[in-house]
Amino acid sequence: MSATAQKTFTWGTGRRKTAVARVRIKDGTGQFIVNGLDAKEYFPLEVWLTDIHAPLKATEMTERVDVFVNVDGSGKSSQSGAVVMGLARALKAHRTDLDQALRDGGYLTRDARMVERKKFGHKKARKSFQFSKR
Repeated sequence: MSATAQKTFTWGTGRRKTAVARVRIKDGTGQFIVNGLDAKEYFPLEVWLTDIHAPLKATEMTERVDVFVNVDGSGKSSQSGAVVMGLARALKAHRTDLDQALRDGGYLTRDARMVERKKFGHKKARKSFQFSKR
């Protein structure tokens, strides 16, 4: 990639559970590519599509930027959450005046919920083996 091509892209990283999304945006026509596929192909459920387009709609940038995403880890639902955060961070870096709209929508807030680890002496994180008094 040349030095001029690097300056045209704005980057943002989003995380959710163990999913990591690296989002690049540039001025364009509204193209949305996820892992080399169109967003509708990669996220077939309408809920996921609505989620990933939400930061663009909140800032009215839907038809003004092209979005390129590399996402891996976890499942599709968590990946869509990671894309939302990465896209919001990229939009904020692209234009700082969009910060308040993104904050009001909650797109810049990291969801800290993670899977609780399994504990020693238990079947799972909280479930214990059956207790017998006698």
